[in-house]
Amino acid sequence: MRTLCASTLIGEFFVIGFAGLVAMKDPDLATSTVWTVSGILMGLSVLLCGMITRPGGIQLGWALQIALVASGFIVPTMFILGLAFGALWWASIHYGRKIDEAKARFAAQAQAQGPGQAPAEGSAG
Repeated sequence: MRTLCASTLIGEFFVIGFAGLVAMKDPDLATSTVWTVSGILMGLSVLLCGMITRPGGIQLGWALQIALVASGFIVPTMFILGLAFGALWWASIHYGRKIDEAKARFAAQAQAQGPGQAPAEGSAG
């Protein structure tokens, strides 16, 4: 799960940066405000890569997804991108957990068979 979620978060890092560049063109927004908010969100996306498996990491990731969708009020394209990354975040968690469970089952089977023995063909599922 960690790898899939981290990949999604790194993708979001770049999308947030590009959205900041687009938001800078809005004459109603101060450049310092745009980059303060963008910088915080970009930093959060990188920090979350290491916090995914810790308590609250997944919830903070969901908060970031909500912030991405909400940023659509400033950069309308972010409504679409935020929803797309929200779907990727859900898929990363959902399928990542399934992969982790399959790895754990495979490791338990390998350990039960003893060291140095390969699992029997067709016994992986």
